[in-house]
Amino acid sequence: MIRRILSLTLLLSSALANTVGAEPANVVLPTVNDHIFRGESEKFYMYVHRNFEGKASKAWTAGKYGFVRNLKRTEDGVIGTKFHEGIDIKPIKRNRSNSPMDEVKSIASGVVAYTNNTAGRSNYGKYLVIEHSWDSGPLFSLYAHLAEIDVKVGERVTQGQKIALMGYTGSGINRERSHLHLELNILLSTQFETWHNKHFNSKNYHGNHNGINMAGLDIAGFYIAQNRDKSLTIPRFIKSRKVYYKITVPRHGPLEVATRYPWLLKGDSKTRSPSWEIAFTASGFPVSISPSMRKVSAPRVTSVRKCLSKHEYHTKGFISGTGYRASLSTSGNRFIELITGTMKQQPQ
Repeated sequence: MIRRILSLTLLLSSALANTVGAEPANVVLPTVNDHIFRGESEKFYMYVHRNFEGKASKAWTAGKYGFVRNLKRTEDGVIGTKFHEGIDIKPIKRNRSNSPMDEVKSIASGVVAYTNNTAGRSNYGKYLVIEHSWDSGPLFSLYAHLAEIDVKVGERVTQGQKIALMGYTGSGINRERSHLHLELNILLSTQFETWHNKHFNSKNYHGNHNGINMAGLDIAGFYIAQNRDKSLTIPRFIKSRKVYYKITVPRHGPLEVATRYPWLLKGDSKTRSPSWEIAFTASGFPVSISPSMRKVSAPRVTSVRKCLSKHEYHTKGFISGTGYRASLSTSGNRFIELITGTMKQQPQ
């Protein structure tokens, strides 16, 4: 009964998001730094101090979205093995003490969903999340490493409105490397607290707006693509992303994430099938969800992109194996549990 009520609630929420007050995704840059549109990436992204194979550098590429950190020489060549969920935008203005003075503005109109004003509670430092009710469903922009936050939860903001001041709060940041970390995410689950309490002993201060529960799309790629094609939508952009692996899971009714983002569904979702097959990018961003006639008793890797080095290097550690041989790791199984909503509350 509870599952049925949740499903009906999510269907109603999705219907409302796609009718009442829904609008196309249209985003602007959050600061005055617009070098990304001028082909001057080194002036747009904040660098990271890197020492690879004895060579020190200030790598601006490590400020991009994707597997851009922790370089490793492998059978596939030199690859980044640590995923960066968003982009790090350099400041344009600094005061005499070298602190950033750039205002942070909302990339689109929306409602402030969450603010964290206690820097020590997150690697993001002080951060805030804005929910955008677009015709593609609710998406969430996240602004991190802030010096101060100027808005409150529940406040409606307009596109381009000042919401914060750039800073250098959070893990691994100093004044020299002050920047804005920006993400654009989908929400994986509304049951995150249950999942977190099952798998972690640490306190979750951030509710459903914990970074673990939000999967980030390639926001820089979307900026550039939409700058060329004003009609570009989030679903069309996501469907152009490369699939790295597919997981088939037992079907126990509708998946919450697909109810919230119905454009993820591929094929006839009303088809009676024993399982769902979920296609993911290397970072674990869902690209599509299809009914599958495979019978599985537990989540299983049913497709993977071939590589010579370990799959764990390319998938945030979610997939183990090499070549066409692959299986879900412990962390991978936890991730699938979160995205499919199959977790149960541990007894108190």
